[in-house]
Amino acid sequence: MNTIEVIYLSKKGMKELRKDVARLERDQHQTILELRELDKTDGHDERLARVEKLAQLESIESELADKQTYLASAKLFPGKRDAFKVALGSVVELIDKSGRKVVYTIVDSIEANPSDGRISVKSPLGQNLIGKTIEDTIKWGNGLKSNQFQLVSIY
Repeated sequence: MNTIEVIYLSKKGMKELRKDVARLERDQHQTILELRELDKTDGHDERLARVEKLAQLESIESELADKQTYLASAKLFPGKRDAFKVALGSVVELIDKSGRKVVYTIVDSIEANPSDGRISVKSPLGQNLIGKTIEDTIKWGNGLKSNQFQLVSIY
């Protein structure tokens, strides 16, 4: 028997996932309606369009099944987190060598979007942040380039 791994999401991540599922369900319904209309025709071009719609429907249903599985196993971050150590769900404020401040929320991979300030707990930076405390120096890189941040706050 397979056990479903729990995915922890922020309120924003949970809302986005629900929105994605609803959008995919609408897309699925619309594609099925379009397929029914194509069934009423018998031209060569319509048959090709039907094959394309079937492929589109298969793609939508696959993505929908994945998102529904994530949603079924998703839980909100625990309300209480340690404000002294970085953990999943922590919001961290970092300063780089040039004094530039960045703020990230540590999230599960499914919710990660660095341009929106959400980094994966499994990313190189995320892995290096877990368990760190205020004033720790975080070093990370890909071998060619090394980056360094100072952790200034956790909330």
